[in-house]
Amino acid sequence: MATIRDIAEKVGVTATTVSRVINNRGYISEETRRKVYAAMEELNYKPNELARSLSKSRSDTIGLIVPHIYHPFFAKLISCMEAVASEKKYKLLVCNSKEKPEKEEEYLNMCLSNRVTGIVICSKNIDTSRFKMLGIPIINLERTQEVQAATIQCDNYQGGCLAAKCLIEAGCKNLLHFGGVIGREMPADMRAAAFTKVCEDSGVASTVLLSDAPAYGSMNYRNFIRDALEKHPHIDGIFASSDLIAAQVIQVCQKLGLSVPGQMKVVGFDDVLVSELATPAITTIHQPVKEMARLAVEFIDRSLNGEIVPTSTVLPVRLVRRDSV
Repeated sequence: MATIRDIAEKVGVTATTVSRVINNRGYISEETRRKVYAAMEELNYKPNELARSLSKSRSDTIGLIVPHIYHPFFAKLISCMEAVASEKKYKLLVCNSKEKPEKEEEYLNMCLSNRVTGIVICSKNIDTSRFKMLGIPIINLERTQEVQAATIQCDNYQGGCLAAKCLIEAGCKNLLHFGGVIGREMPADMRAAAFTKVCEDSGVASTVLLSDAPAYGSMNYRNFIRDALEKHPHIDGIFASSDLIAAQVIQVCQKLGLSVPGQMKVVGFDDVLVSELATPAITTIHQPVKEMARLAVEFIDRSLNGEIVPTSTVLPVRLVRRDSV
């Protein structure tokens, strides 16, 4: 069985350095850290004593890393996660990465230093491979599936189908989808794939537009929406990839003199509070955030008890009809 000295010899560092990487103590360059974890994986090193030590000294805290705390979806997720965690006697440590890799790394290290009992990750850039060896349950929520973590997603493809069918059944002939972000792959991209497929099968014209990173980061899509509507004047139905975008679509339509749902029909995604507060209230795809939060905490519990949890869980979505269609 491999030892810390074997790892040190493989990487070309001291055993002390390897120990500091495993225990997450002191400064270690990211390059050295990656090499140590790669060697641990290659040599099948299992830090059993560390895992036992961690299991005995874990806190009752679950770490939650999100890319934005002010986005309505993540605000709802945080609220639901805190409620579920509290029911099960856990505390919630919320970390707002702002999609900055250095912040994500900092928060991961903070979670380890605080001996969290598990980590739920919503940010895109985090590499979870090193946590596999430390016995810390990792849950991916609306992230791309990884072998190191259990992944929980809503059925994004089903959501895209429901949205397109809703607009087509309402009589729309030229549809537009405001989708994800240019150059970024995410599970939500399946909404666009489904939307396009339903439109093609129905013989309805469709266009998919992706926003740039600044719009996504600021969450201000108004200029992007205005430009799109001016370039595509025949659009009569819009599927927005979030209720936040859908609410801004309605605002822009009002400024352009387009009545909703008279001249333009709008479907959102998420079913967060803004969908009910907008005027008109937004027809949207309900994402089961409460259930996702419950499963995330439950999977952490089950993992700590030595139970096997599903590597991939996809929850159904549903259409909520309001006044924008």
